[in-house]
Amino acid sequence: MRNLFWILLLGNVILFALMQRGEFGWGKQEIRAQPDLHGEMIRMLSAQPATPAKQSTPSKPVSVPLPSHVPVSPRPVASSKLNLSMDMATPAAVKPAVPVCLEWGEFSGPDLARATAALSAMQLGDKLSQRQIDREIGYWVYMPPLRNKAAVNRKIAELKALGVNDYFVVQGSGRWQNAISLGVFKTQDAAQNFLHALNTKGVRTARVGERLSKVKTTLFIFNGVDAVTQAKLAAMQKDFPGSEMNAAPCGLTR
Repeated sequence: MRNLFWILLLGNVILFALMQRGEFGWGKQEIRAQPDLHGEMIRMLSAQPATPAKQSTPSKPVSVPLPSHVPVSPRPVASSKLNLSMDMATPAAVKPAVPVCLEWGEFSGPDLARATAALSAMQLGDKLSQRQIDREIGYWVYMPPLRNKAAVNRKIAELKALGVNDYFVVQGSGRWQNAISLGVFKTQDAAQNFLHALNTKGVRTARVGERLSKVKTTLFIFNGVDAVTQAKLAAMQKDFPGSEMNAAPCGLTR
């Protein structure tokens, strides 16, 4: 057994020697030397930064018209905002008109009787009062004195035909006997305005003159009248061209 071992070992040694000598063509590999590197031709490549992409200018957003047939759902609104908008849209409650106080005058003679009758029909109760004023009337609208009573009656008939029913015939003796007074006024402007109103009715012979005499006049006072009453009084005033209606402090002494 030992002999066999030595025989195999000897055979392997011989076989290895033959292979080293190339007897069997094994191991004949052509060994090529690596060519020399030329250092002068070697260049280091620097890392070049990547060229940034050209930044495109942002284009303006293009609004695309919404077709009319496409339904658009309304944006939901919070309940608190909705309530606020509803409150703002609700008109404020209209405050009732505050009653006002007025004074209307001054009246004397036929105008006083006529104004008193018209106001009595309104049944204003304690909202109506009056006070008397001693006034020196400065101007009056009149027709010059006529010859006799017959001429006075004819002139009165003409006045009534023209719609003039307020007049006063001056009685007694003196310069103004048979003159017809159509109204007395504090100022010349008020007298001129009344004369103009008479002219529009067709009265042609009336004049404006000074008449300095003491006359008691009446001033009507209205306390706390409402808007409806104010409108009625304003319409009534048009029948008394020489009168004035103005606001007055409330609580005046009757």
